[in-house]
Amino acid sequence: MIDFQAFHALASIDVGAFEDKPTTLTPGQQEAATELWSSQDGLTEIGVWECTPGTFTADRSKSAEFCHILSGSATLVNADGSGAKTVRAGDLLVLPLGWKGRWEIHDHLKKTYVIQKAKASA
Repeated sequence: MIDFQAFHALASIDVGAFEDKPTTLTPGQQEAATELWSSQDGLTEIGVWECTPGTFTADRSKSAEFCHILSGSATLVNADGSGAKTVRAGDLLVLPLGWKGRWEIHDHLKKTYVIQKAKASA
């Protein structure tokens, strides 16, 4: 039998200790995350992530990401400077496979995420 899981009160879940954001462009920016579930093949991961205000680069060339913003706000901009979109609590954000750009976090942000890694080519 295949079992299923449910996760509750994600807005108040403890994500653990904060650490420096490796791809930050803003000194002192920090992030924390906790994984809630991952698939047996390692291609799908679901979790909760938080980050302090600032700007960082992001590269989704090897995975797509789906985010539900729980609190805070941010503006995302494509790597070429086009397509700025602002997201806030309650919004769903899709970063398709191949997307590159930057996040500008305005207010301490908390989100759920689903990362779907691309299958390795044979």
